[in-house]
Amino acid sequence: MPIASPCTKVCAMDPATGLCLGCGRTLAEIAGWGAMSEAERLRVMAALPGRRAGHRQPAAAPEEG
Repeated sequence: MPIASPCTKVCAMDPATGLCLGCGRTLAEIAGWGAMSEAERLRVMAALPGRRAGHRQPAAAPEEG
């Protein structure tokens, strides 16, 4: 079974890091995902947790209460 895309449907690139704010991939990784081998996909997947920890997330709207 192929490795599923890590896309979270939050497709917005951070200009400071060049990473998607949703999945943490670069544009090249997003565009090339379909043609990547299983080994290449595993390499990208292994890098994502560190990338997500290192880049900012979109600010959440404040809750009213």
